[in-house]
Amino acid sequence: MNFVSDNDKSVIPTAAAALTPHRITVLLVDDQTIIGEAVRRLLSTEPDIDFHYCRDPTQAIKIANQISPTVILQDLVMPEIDGLTLVRYFRANPATQQVPLIVLSSKEEANTKAEAFTLGANDYLVKLPDRLELIARVRHHSRGYINRLERDEALKELAKANQFIRQTFGRYLSDDVVATILESPAGAALGGEKRYVTIMMTDLRGFTSTCEQLPAEDVVTILNIYLETMTEIILKYQGTINEFIGDAIVVVFGAPILRDDDAQRAVACALEMQVAMAKVNKQCQVRGYPWVEQGIGINTGEVIVGNIGSKKRTKYDVIGHNVNLTSRIESYTVGGQIFISQSTVTACGPIVRITNQMEVMPKGIKKPIIIYEISGIEGQFNLFLPEQEVVQWVELSTPLPVKLTILSGKHASEEAYLGNLLRLNHKGAEIQANMSGEKLLNLKIALFDETGQEITTDLYAKITHTFEHQPTLFQVHFTAIPAEAKAFFDKSLAPSALYQLNLIY
Repeated sequence: MNFVSDNDKSVIPTAAAALTPHRITVLLVDDQTIIGEAVRRLLSTEPDIDFHYCRDPTQAIKIANQISPTVILQDLVMPEIDGLTLVRYFRANPATQQVPLIVLSSKEEANTKAEAFTLGANDYLVKLPDRLELIARVRHHSRGYINRLERDEALKELAKANQFIRQTFGRYLSDDVVATILESPAGAALGGEKRYVTIMMTDLRGFTSTCEQLPAEDVVTILNIYLETMTEIILKYQGTINEFIGDAIVVVFGAPILRDDDAQRAVACALEMQVAMAKVNKQCQVRGYPWVEQGIGINTGEVIVGNIGSKKRTKYDVIGHNVNLTSRIESYTVGGQIFISQSTVTACGPIVRITNQMEVMPKGIKKPIIIYEISGIEGQFNLFLPEQEVVQWVELSTPLPVKLTILSGKHASEEAYLGNLLRLNHKGAEIQANMSGEKLLNLKIALFDETGQEITTDLYAKITHTFEHQPTLFQVHFTAIPAEAKAFFDKSLAPSALYQLNLIY
């Protein structure tokens, strides 16, 4: 504790008292030395409280600016400056404008108390107060103020991170891109050229529904954690970030600099990005944020690349059918998957490890195409996804009623299909419904309990497996699960001793 009792008007603390986020700093302003000593003794038992005393009210603002108190105690009757006037001074001073202020008075006076509160005081105590009450009030007001300081500091750090995103949006994030486009004489000229490139698109599955359930600052923090991690990996593999679109990233390999192994680097980059999601989720969980999953689509083909726009606003962009096809391929993924086109398989050669393939008919494509799910790449990269855990299904003793609507893009169809959820695991469910399930179809599910009570109407999933002999039976992978559904599933699965669901909510 620091205690100063001196007649000199230039009273200063005996030691530096720089505020730390976890300590309480008290400033008492009272012209009676005996009160200063009494309050010091009341607070002396608390190791996390730093006490400072000023007996001259004309020096109170100066000392407060030096020590940055977390709470101010001040008398109402003092020479030279009236106590209520000093309250005005504290509230007019930028450094103490928000600092909690407790007025000390020798007696209860309703009018004085009301005026003090009107001027900005936070509390009122009759001196000398009870020790426990004084400590409790000092802690209460200080903790609220400290929490606000820490929150403001966190928002400043968040603003810095957001500034990073704004600065990198639409720019060239690698040195060779900057050198090629910005330093060459024609680098900023409008125009384009045909180029054979590999395009990668990523997306956080179900993140739109997550955004609706979290404060905006938390959503931005999750995005910053994700984008910062992924940006480092993309730069490592010499990819050009074309743009961030919310939680999606568009990356080009082969423009503006063309390399022989563009497709292979794109695949290796995607694999490392999926592996890095464990790191992203670890950082999210430490902060109490939900688990997130990423889907990645890759396609190789001819596009138009170049500077488009005007003299005032120019963007280096990739345009063409193959860009749209990449987006379609990515849309078929669920969390943790990487789908690539036939052209990318051909460009990579035999070093790509394929675990599954399927025929799809993307919107805007005249003929069906084959897309490939990959789990690794050999050769110089030697990267592989972790082995998938064996799915443990739990058959529900009583099927849960569901109502299904089919999603087309971001829109749900008006027609609803009734069904029952028969089996459940930590990532999805098996459903029987009065509809013929089509693989990779996106669904919005309304879930009800055994009594027909609504649990949620915002459970999202993708059909991942169908049964030819039973067209109305299919399995889904959850892409977004709200908190109320997660809590219900956890409770339903608890007796089975399976494990807690770590899903997007």
